[in-house]
Amino acid sequence: MRETGRAAALMDRVAGRSRRWRLLMLGALGAVTALGQAPVGAWPLSILGFALAYGLFRRAAGGRQAAVIGWAFGTGYFLVSLNWIIEPFLVDVARHGWMAPFALLGLSGGLALFWALALGLGRAVGGGALGFIGGLGLMELARGYVLTGFPWAQPGHVLIDTPLLHWASYLGSAGLTALLLLAAVALWRAMTGARWALPALGAMALLWPVAAVLTPEAGAGPEAATVRLIQPNAPQHEKWDPDKIQGFFDRQLAFSAAGETRPDVIVWPETAVPVMLENAARTLEVISDAAGGVPVVVGLQRRDEMRLFNTLALVEAGGSVAAVYDKHHLVPFGEYMPYGDQLARFGIHGMAAKDGQGFSSGPGAQVIDMGALGRALPLICYEGVFAQDLRAAPGRADFILLITNDAWFGKFSGPYQHLAQARLRSAEFGLPMIRVANTGVSAMIDATGRITDALPLGEAGWRDAALPPPLPPTVYARLGDAPMLAVFLVLLALSRFGHRRARART
Repeated sequence: MRETGRAAALMDRVAGRSRRWRLLMLGALGAVTALGQAPVGAWPLSILGFALAYGLFRRAAGGRQAAVIGWAFGTGYFLVSLNWIIEPFLVDVARHGWMAPFALLGLSGGLALFWALALGLGRAVGGGALGFIGGLGLMELARGYVLTGFPWAQPGHVLIDTPLLHWASYLGSAGLTALLLLAAVALWRAMTGARWALPALGAMALLWPVAAVLTPEAGAGPEAATVRLIQPNAPQHEKWDPDKIQGFFDRQLAFSAAGETRPDVIVWPETAVPVMLENAARTLEVISDAAGGVPVVVGLQRRDEMRLFNTLALVEAGGSVAAVYDKHHLVPFGEYMPYGDQLARFGIHGMAAKDGQGFSSGPGAQVIDMGALGRALPLICYEGVFAQDLRAAPGRADFILLITNDAWFGKFSGPYQHLAQARLRSAEFGLPMIRVANTGVSAMIDATGRITDALPLGEAGWRDAALPPPLPPTVYARLGDAPMLAVFLVLLALSRFGHRRARART
């Protein structure tokens, strides 16, 4: 179908410029598109950005040119959306600072290869809307799994802070990405003269109020358990300073002891206790005494022979340890280094790791019994971005319990994007979440993904929050990503079939 209008003329001019100029323009377009991610949240810009990218994709001469479009657009997108990636390298500038620009450029360019494959594949099977949506959707799914996965700043994440989040309970993050790309394609066709596009956009717009109506009420009732969120706000560059460790620890003790009424449970953040678990008997007694015998969830580290674990422990009255969970989905190059002992010879270490290979992986997802509160699905930091880790748990929990140290992510985009993905997990699985972060944002999230209580980023404090109830298992909790994987594969197959039929007619 012939395209008309100013948007089509603009893309014709861009497509006709020099290769270098096109790459720069695509990078800039990707950067603007990324402004839909938290904390900016300008999701209309994301729809417009993908619409213009689709217009250029339609003008690609072949799969190779489409792949270049995807890579340049993706590189600009990830440079902006993942700008926080430099923050961990600036905690210890002398040791890691030199890596910061290489990390941002390398990660952005590397992740953009998924988009290069996406548009190259989409063009190879025939191009058009089906190839564009199917290719990008499939590669974004793959990005969450390949090489341990990194599903951060996915296109659909720009819709988390809208009523459309409800649809994640059926289709997950991949479904939100598909909705965004479909809206982008329809917007492009509306701008270029397609008569069907405006009615299609109108029909899609109805998903917004429908989602708002269908989103159930999941607030806590008067009999809900009370959870105390402890946020010490220890900056990462000071957290392990020998002169300040005791002060941060005492702050958490004071927050645990505060208040006239006792909560049902108290939760401290990741690595909040500066003592190894095997040496922490007296320390845990002190924590329990400060809590008045109330159960306390703490983050700390432990050793098992030569292995080091990032651990969550449930501490009951008297300091006894009732349950332990070891983080199993570790951050590559952060908590462990592939070939760590060899790289250590050149002075390259994981930022959160201690020596050589760093932390070891725990046995996997699990559910722990927290008495009257119910069954908790524990997660530590980075594990909250992987929906598949929650689905791997043995049995359904009553709530998600996530402790994290977002001081690594700085104070701008990283903590807010991490929080947004926590909201997405709750909506996907129909489970409330207790989220406690060292520097914030600590929050109570209900089973629809709404934040019901929170402590702001960068503030020390505590908050007693009511634990909302779970919802029945969602469609996504039962089926995971399989339905959307099938959808994207079918779209690519239909694109190929349609392309062959069109060629046969000519």
